[in-house]
Amino acid sequence: MSPGAPNRIVIDAVTPQIDGGRFPVKRVEGEPVTVGATVFADGHDVLRVVVSHQPPGSKNWTDVAMRQVNAGLDRWEASFTPLERGTHRFKVLAWVDHFASWADGTLRKLAAGVGIDSELLAGAALLEDAAAGAPRSDAGPLLAAAERLRAGETVDLTDPGGTDRPSAQQLYHRRLRRPKAASGPLVEVLVERERAQFSAWYELFPRSTFVGGGRAEAVAAPDDEIVHGTLRDVEARLDLVAEMGFDILYLPPIHPIGRSFRKGPNNAEKAGADDVGSPWAIGSAEGGHTAVHPDLGTVDDLRSLVDAAREMGIEVALDLAFQCSPDHPWVTEHPEWFKHRPDGTIQYAENPPKKYQDIYPLDFDSEHWRELWQALLAVGKFWMDQGVSIFRVDNPHTKPFAFWEWFIAELRAQDPDLIFLSEAFTRPEVMHRLTRCGFTQSYTYFTWRVSKAELVEYATEVSTSPGADRFRANFWPNTPDILPWHLHGARREMFALRHLLAGTLSASYGVYGPAFELCDNQAAGNGKEEYLDSEKYQLRRWDLDDPISLRDQLSALNRIRRTQLALHTTRTLQFHDVANDLLIAYSKTAHDGADPDPTRPHRNPVLTVVNLDPSGGQAGVLELDLAALGIDPARPYDAHDLLADRHYEWHGPNPYVELHPSDRPGHVLRISQLPVPTGPDGEPVA
Repeated sequence: MSPGAPNRIVIDAVTPQIDGGRFPVKRVEGEPVTVGATVFADGHDVLRVVVSHQPPGSKNWTDVAMRQVNAGLDRWEASFTPLERGTHRFKVLAWVDHFASWADGTLRKLAAGVGIDSELLAGAALLEDAAAGAPRSDAGPLLAAAERLRAGETVDLTDPGGTDRPSAQQLYHRRLRRPKAASGPLVEVLVERERAQFSAWYELFPRSTFVGGGRAEAVAAPDDEIVHGTLRDVEARLDLVAEMGFDILYLPPIHPIGRSFRKGPNNAEKAGADDVGSPWAIGSAEGGHTAVHPDLGTVDDLRSLVDAAREMGIEVALDLAFQCSPDHPWVTEHPEWFKHRPDGTIQYAENPPKKYQDIYPLDFDSEHWRELWQALLAVGKFWMDQGVSIFRVDNPHTKPFAFWEWFIAELRAQDPDLIFLSEAFTRPEVMHRLTRCGFTQSYTYFTWRVSKAELVEYATEVSTSPGADRFRANFWPNTPDILPWHLHGARREMFALRHLLAGTLSASYGVYGPAFELCDNQAAGNGKEEYLDSEKYQLRRWDLDDPISLRDQLSALNRIRRTQLALHTTRTLQFHDVANDLLIAYSKTAHDGADPDPTRPHRNPVLTVVNLDPSGGQAGVLELDLAALGIDPARPYDAHDLLADRHYEWHGPNPYVELHPSDRPGHVLRISQLPVPTGPDGEPVA
């Protein structure tokens, strides 16, 4: 190709990329990026294609050769593994390999018995062109190879080089490449810390944590009176949260609660004098979004909790709920930040038929939006200054996408390791747009996916590209807002199987506990998916030692998740057939770049089988894809049930399984090939 001539190569359909590169692709440290591209040119020339990637802060690019995975569709693929946090970049480069094209055509003629004198001269000219301007170390061998071709020798045409010298083709590649390469789009990859992808969340209301201790002075109260808990009480409960293996403790809003239009128990429109109200009705005379409810303690107490949790390997997540009670200081200080009715009163929040008279939404369409945005940014920075690095964001889909993109970027400029969980139970495109705008994880529809077909369809959607490149799923079986219909009056066994599904299908999951661990199944009635005596509106006393507790299963599964690298990702999820719609089977494998630390050796595939019937036993024969599990079908393999600590020796792809809900909800099986038995001479025994 002469200088300035149009490039003959087409690079198309580069994956992964989001909205043509408008937003970065999501990954965590050590998680591979598999790049695909459709690359072709006119004619029959041989192409060389690489993915060239650059880590953050570096001027150097590293090339990885792409291989053709579908010649008929001109599809190429290669992977690289980012090891540093920050924004990485990659692009696909392709060029015509003139030497390989020449060699391919010349060899065809040689095989057909056609004379190749002219072709040898053409090959020599190619090598001499490559030698021009090359350093002596390369120019000498290139010219020597050209001389052999001009002498009629074909060794440099057929010999790949050997161990003592590079081939003529390798020498040629060193010289002629990038200046004539076509380039695909530049794609950014945001690489975050592992907890952005792998986490176990435990939610509790601090005000319901008083159990008779955890304070400098114990509070005496009658047995039938529930005492308001504090952040110090939460700190006293950290041992239990750590024992259960959760690494994120999420607290609903801890701010002062307004008194105007305060809601009573079960969302009653009128509250009694002693009713505590909803924590999401933020703001009172005691302060707003940067204050702590005086009954919970102080900002210093929050700092103490954050520090104590961090020492146990737990991070504290705070709720960001950008809304105000009628008593919030902003209502009088900045009335221009709220929507007003024609009569001058402020419009409270509504979601018909629901009315939230105790909440004023902020007006992001206000002429004073810039000042509002800055005030909200100051809220985030305030809590970051107290050591908070994780935020669960309430109803982000009711605020502008542009705001979140700006807000998250501004805070991450201060701390790139921040994590944001989006609580947006809304339409799929809205949920996905929020994660494009910077949210690390999102609540999902798992809460309502119950049947095998629903679970397979939805989990496949969130675990594969393109969805998984922009959307990190966090599976919650319940929330304070949602007691899903299948948990209304449900047996303990239903809670157990939902927990097992959440914690093994997704790398990140959470529970609203202790309501979940104690199998609270009492619905508000009238067809609502809400709790009776909801903790959102009143204090609750939880008997943490109730025999119904799922604490042992929560602890066991979280321990398994930490030690099995296959469960640290959602991307390798694969379903396996079983001819019973009440049994579901799926596996995960540790991705190639996963945690090279030799002190954590459990990189084996993990196979999970769950009984979806909480009321009866189910049995079936699995149809396993042994290749996906790395198992030789001709040899036996071990299936170690990590929940029950039992070993099964299986042969072939069709093991029989039988599960009874009274025993356990399913198997979590670490799969490993059994060694070949050997005799005294060390030879394999038939």
